[in-house]
Amino acid sequence: MTKSYRIAVLPGDGIGPEIVEQGLKVLRAVSEKFGVGFEFNEGLIGGAAIDAQGVPLPDSTLKLAKNSDAVYLGAIGDWKYDTLDPAIRPERGLLKIRKELNLFANLRPAVVYDDLVSSSTLKEEAVKGVDIMIVRELTSGIYFGEPKGIEERDGEQVGFNNMIYKESEIERIVRLAFDIAVKRRKKLCSVDKANVLDVSRLWREVVERIAKDYPEVEVNHMYVDNAAMQLIRNPKQFDVVVTGNMFGDILSDEASMLTGSLGMLASASLTVQGGTAMYEPSHGSAPKYKGLDKVNPIATIMSAAMMLKYSFNMDKEADAIEQAVKQVLQDGYRTYDIMSEAKTLVGTSQMGDLVANKVREMNFALS
Repeated sequence: MTKSYRIAVLPGDGIGPEIVEQGLKVLRAVSEKFGVGFEFNEGLIGGAAIDAQGVPLPDSTLKLAKNSDAVYLGAIGDWKYDTLDPAIRPERGLLKIRKELNLFANLRPAVVYDDLVSSSTLKEEAVKGVDIMIVRELTSGIYFGEPKGIEERDGEQVGFNNMIYKESEIERIVRLAFDIAVKRRKKLCSVDKANVLDVSRLWREVVERIAKDYPEVEVNHMYVDNAAMQLIRNPKQFDVVVTGNMFGDILSDEASMLTGSLGMLASASLTVQGGTAMYEPSHGSAPKYKGLDKVNPIATIMSAAMMLKYSFNMDKEADAIEQAVKQVLQDGYRTYDIMSEAKTLVGTSQMGDLVANKVREMNFALS
């Protein structure tokens, strides 16, 4: 009997529904090609949920996510919600589902494809061959630290947030990063601000302690400001980068531009073994492009490949998607964000069709 996986599909806002549909096309092609079953069940999150039910994450969506084998998310947010109380804005739905599913680890690969070297704003010799995995802690740090808020002190408004990490929270993300490094090039860079922040000094102490359990991995520490510079100066020095929530949020977006576009940056948000992980592109909802059939769906498609790999242990099928994307790019097809001279411009839907059809048609040399 064909194995079937339950996937909670949360299209979200802006371009979310359009890009998610392309990923579903590709997953259906994988189902046909490899004989695996997927059950797609849609739920509301973000602005779409606010419009329908008045909250950014309905209980029904959270229940759907927890009862699924994986969550497939589009994008969250729209300018029209900017005047809402921050406690009920679309982004609160994203933060809540991460917390409720205990999605403590965000994996953001930044890979420069040979056919897209010219799309990067950096010189070819700097970016060709770049393959970085950023491991970002996702459920603690400054985005979740308490107390937080805005209040009046001495006659003026004061805003405050707290960057807080428990030793156990640092240890679990760092161990995961080491485990990933062991399977890659055995290099780990831990990014912090230990020259200024007490929380970063604790972070560095934990990394040093855990490093003793992984003697085969080369470890170095880097202050976040230097790391931001080095990602541009010499990105090929990095293999696995592990860091906290806010630093990882910023550095992963910077790393995405090594590839030429945020539209190329997939992500996986992982939890403890046996839990439900979530997969989404790293870019936002881009409401100005909503409905224009213009944006790049490759990040969303590659997020589906990460789902197959990390949640379903389907390495062969994940490789099929990756090879299909590479072949479509080699064939010269581009969305507007990665367009270059003498290439063929396509829209969101056509790019999804091209990748899905390539999955069906190609004779993959898969191990």
